[in-house]
Amino acid sequence: MPFEPTERVAIGRTGLEVTRLGFGAASIGGLFGAVDDDAAIATVERAWQLGIRTFDGAPLYGYGAGERRLGAALAGRPRHEYILSTKVGRLVRPEDAIPPGATIDRQAIDGREDAYYARTEPVRMIFDFSADGVRRSLDESLGRLGLDRVDIALVHDPDDHWREAIDGAIPALIRLREEGAIGAVGVGMNQAPMLARFARECDLDVILLAGRYTLLDQEALGDLLPTCVDRDIAILLGGVMNSGILADPRPGSHFNYQAALPEQLERARRLASVCERHGVSLKAAAVQFPLAHPAVRCLIAGVRRIEHLEEYPGLLQRRVPADLWTELRSERLIAPEAPVPAEA
Repeated sequence: MPFEPTERVAIGRTGLEVTRLGFGAASIGGLFGAVDDDAAIATVERAWQLGIRTFDGAPLYGYGAGERRLGAALAGRPRHEYILSTKVGRLVRPEDAIPPGATIDRQAIDGREDAYYARTEPVRMIFDFSADGVRRSLDESLGRLGLDRVDIALVHDPDDHWREAIDGAIPALIRLREEGAIGAVGVGMNQAPMLARFARECDLDVILLAGRYTLLDQEALGDLLPTCVDRDIAILLGGVMNSGILADPRPGSHFNYQAALPEQLERARRLASVCERHGVSLKAAAVQFPLAHPAVRCLIAGVRRIEHLEEYPGLLQRRVPADLWTELRSERLIAPEAPVPAEA
């Protein structure tokens, strides 16, 4: 069953509606490679032309560059027409102004600092999940965005900061929601187990799940997604290509921000072979599969170039034969209990 990328879908009882296809600012913030301002802004402007009305940013994305570029591209757009989310838990600070005792996010891969986002200024990200840190973070994000409000605020990557998030960030966001300063409260992470715990223990509206409910990784299916259905928590899904391996499974591909392991590459190639037998691109299957789950309301496309963004509407609208999903199940490439578009 194809999906309409500009369809509006409700976020629980918040009154907010997201488009099925959203835009994520990680890549235009310079994830894995520099992007200049003009190219980044042009990509966001093209997203608007395509009917995308859901945008997601974070201070982490390019040390604030992602938010600044989103804000520049959305300047002058009717504010009531789009949903904007950003994140709390990290603050951008000049290196010479980091307070004693602050925990620096070093963004290391294989021991290399700044492997995700290259620094163009002498700044660092520091973790701060306190109530005061939440308010500072949102104020600074609004300054970079050039806006007076965001619709959704997400606690960002509290993996090693559970207690601080539970005691500080979440209650602060709930108070802001009660005051009407934000419309929805959520958590965004790259893992499912802790998100399931947040979903059970906190009054959340939204979860942004990155890379853990895809054709290649269905970690979230057993606990997180059923919990979200039961509690009417909307899933915004990022990382549907698992950092690129599902777009092009070849040696050197990334899987969830790291170099793909041989077994991950082999599984992705098996998925591609089944898709090819049914005349469907792997990318089309990858973007449609997760949207069949009732918890998943929006697919966040994190792209750096216009030509990649322009692929997504067609991928979502491509008719995929039911036999493809049947074969993926029989080959044990997707979980037997996973909903698929033909059955949605």
